[in-house]
Amino acid sequence: MVCVAEDEPISPYRPSVSNSAQLPAVGQLELELGMLTASSDSRRQSLPYLMKLAWSEQWGVLLGGEARIRNTQAGVLEQGVGDTNLVLKRAFIMNKETAFGLELSVKLPTAGSVLGSGQRDYGLNSIYSQDLGDWHVDNNLNATRLGVCDPGTSCWQTGLSSAWTYSLSDKTKLLGEWSGTQRRGSKPQSQILLAASYSPTPRLSFDLGVTKGMSQTANNWTWFTGVVVPLAKLF
Repeated sequence: MVCVAEDEPISPYRPSVSNSAQLPAVGQLELELGMLTASSDSRRQSLPYLMKLAWSEQWGVLLGGEARIRNTQAGVLEQGVGDTNLVLKRAFIMNKETAFGLELSVKLPTAGSVLGSGQRDYGLNSIYSQDLGDWHVDNNLNATRLGVCDPGTSCWQTGLSSAWTYSLSDKTKLLGEWSGTQRRGSKPQSQILLAASYSPTPRLSFDLGVTKGMSQTANNWTWFTGVVVPLAKLF
């Protein structure tokens, strides 16, 4: 029977857009699950997920996406499985407070052309993570090569995000984040995120929060909740 060692805490990436440079404990398979509801001109509900596994302190792999999407627009309901993201991650641990990371990703068009673009996207994400006393900072800068782009627009999209987490206690944290994307020939998108997380044990974490779009092309409001748990100790 596969079991998880009791002394290895989880490493949540939820609920921010920004990823942390740190990898989970070596050999520990972790699962992040969430529920999300976004409202603007349409109503979109989804079940995002992410599985994380590191085979060393420097290298790991992430597999995530949306297990289910339900989108309603102008009275028309569309639902199904979302796209799948596969990420190869390299962590550079400088010391106990500072780490850098690189993520090479590909989006697999498992949602098709109705709920997704129907094409592959390729991305490179750079990460800087820093502990500052009771604060933890994750800054991400990335570039994505889109498989589909409108005429007159660039197929290259750049993104920037900065997440600041404050520890109220060993179990409770508050998080604020700004994130945005830019693509030549189209309007930029940005949003702010506010969330709280509660970890009753080092191996279980719950989160709850909201995002607010700051541009005309961003979703107006998004509400979300989620959980992070270890699944198994594989090696």
